[in-house]
Amino acid sequence: AEAFAAAVGGLGASAGDHVVCYATDGIGTAPRAWWMFRLFGHERVSVLDGGLPAWTAGGGTLDKGPARPRPRAFQATFNPARIRDLAAVRANLEAATELVVDARSAGRFAGTETEPRPGLRGGHIPESVNLPYQTLLDGPRMLAPEVLRARLEAAGVAGDRPPVFTCGSGVSACTLALGLTLTGRDDWAVYDGSWSEWGGREDVPVTS
Repeated sequence: AEAFAAAVGGLGASAGDHVVCYATDGIGTAPRAWWMFRLFGHERVSVLDGGLPAWTAGGGTLDKGPARPRPRAFQATFNPARIRDLAAVRANLEAATELVVDARSAGRFAGTETEPRPGLRGGHIPESVNLPYQTLLDGPRMLAPEVLRARLEAAGVAGDRPPVFTCGSGVSACTLALGLTLTGRDDWAVYDGSWSEWGGREDVPVTS
């Protein structure tokens, strides 16, 4: 938390600011930054829908040259409810109190598509369900909340079990977390190690 606070404060953000995260390619990786702020207790954070292309298309202006922010004090408090580690996901195999939702492609989930990172097994965490993150996108933007809700529920994200989102490296899982949040649900976590961790180990089970 101290390192995050120092880094964000160095960018000129304070605890009272509403932070807006954006990417250069639409939604892109902005949800990962959004999740990081949520992980460290900063609730006033949003993602710019459509990212930088939407900003410029809407007439937004851009500054040129290097940014020179004035460092400010930023307070960060780690929120363990927003993250799961390998031990927690492995324990859930038996407890089944949370639903693991995988944001990778259907082929990678099934183990029929080669993993882009060498040394990883194919397949998925047992009893997890698949919801490719692109399912929640309309090009560079997030879908409308009612459509997001329908697609999440169709994948099994409904009922009493809170979801734990996973993917290849902990990035696109955050797009699912953002999508669920936009529907009004906030009972989620992200498995940060994701398949880069689980798929690279021999001491955890894999289904394919």
